[in-house]
Amino acid sequence: MRYLQPHSSVDELGKQIRMLVLDVDGVLTDGRLYFSEQGESLKVFNTLDGHGIKLLQQCGIEVVIISGRRSAALQLRAQNLGISRLQTGREDKWQALQELLEDDNLSVDQIACMGDDLPDLTIMCNCALAITVPNAHQSLKHHAHLCTERPGGHGAVRELADWLLQSQNQYDDIIRHYTDRSC
Repeated sequence: MRYLQPHSSVDELGKQIRMLVLDVDGVLTDGRLYFSEQGESLKVFNTLDGHGIKLLQQCGIEVVIISGRRSAALQLRAQNLGISRLQTGREDKWQALQELLEDDNLSVDQIACMGDDLPDLTIMCNCALAITVPNAHQSLKHHAHLCTERPGGHGAVRELADWLLQSQNQYDDIIRHYTDRSC
């Protein structure tokens, strides 16, 4: 994880996060769009990201997806990961997040956002912790607190999940859960 803001203040922000808002194309995928001969849109997701999302959920961090595109593949992936709050076809992502938070007790100080392009910038600038990927549009790097080492679609979300769990002192317990049974 590469810090784009001072370490100590970013580490403090990580301790408070209770919700992670994710973009899809360029974050959960590599940003490329695949179309079948029938015009069906195909997406490729990384299993490392999926397991990282599950770990966040197990540790009390809700994962929300807000995407500008509608996709049956995304609907299915979100369902498989137990993500119940999904907004698709939403160009105004800030408005979509505000709608999701209407009946929620969370404040923006408890929300992190991971994006890669200009439609993600409003949320990133208005939440506590903004994260981007190395293949993001350069303007996002000027506003982000962190940038993953891994590109979007190649484990970037897992890298962030591990960082968040470490910042909240939950990572060692997760590792212990797996090593106590197998080593």
